[in-house]
Amino acid sequence: MKKILLLIMLLINFLGWSQEQKPEEIVQKQVEAYNSGKIEDFLSFYSEDVKIYTYPNKLKIEGKNAMRESYASFFKNSKKLNCTITKRIVTKNIVIDEEQIQYNESQFGGVAIYEVENNKIIKVTFFQ
Repeated sequence: MKKILLLIMLLINFLGWSQEQKPEEIVQKQVEAYNSGKIEDFLSFYSEDVKIYTYPNKLKIEGKNAMRESYASFFKNSKKLNCTITKRIVTKNIVIDEEQIQYNESQFGGVAIYEVENNKIIKVTFFQ
């Protein structure tokens, strides 16, 4: 009986771990990691081959390692880093966020379109 209960508990835990998260949950966790100022936490939500674009289709960054290099000084030099989502639209695996960013003493806004697959952000397009 104990073995059966243990097996059931393990199965429940496994199913909970393997479930696909909603795209908006992944993007929100990424925003929270960004706000924490911890670059590795932030990057953990991106696929290894992520592509970052500026609108309409200018490829700026390709791959998580390139993203790390590009964002490293940004995170290192931040005394105050905060992203607030003012509007969010979700359709299937696409999340569109209107964002207000505070970086040290500067404030600016923009729109980011995130594409999520397999619990990772695979593509971002920024409008500025």
